[in-house]
Amino acid sequence: MSKSLYVGNLPWSATEEEVQNLFAPHGNVLSVKLINDRETGRARGFGFVEMDDSDAATAVEALDGSSFGGRTLRVNEAQPKAPRQPRY
Repeated sequence: MSKSLYVGNLPWSATEEEVQNLFAPHGNVLSVKLINDRETGRARGFGFVEMDDSDAATAVEALDGSSFGGRTLRVNEAQPKAPRQPRY
């Protein structure tokens, strides 16, 4: 099984490869997805890292509050996306 981790407060210059390298020492990284703005294509400063269940807690413990690119990271288990209210 795998867990998805939310990674927030990333520098806008961060690449998926850099984030993978950051998490790799803490376990098996299955995927990295950084989120871009739909309209501008610019990075939004957050993303998701998918890791093996057993490694995810270790990575959260080690990286939450750590510094990356001059910013303090927020790392926690991703929550399912809440359903959006329809726009009328």
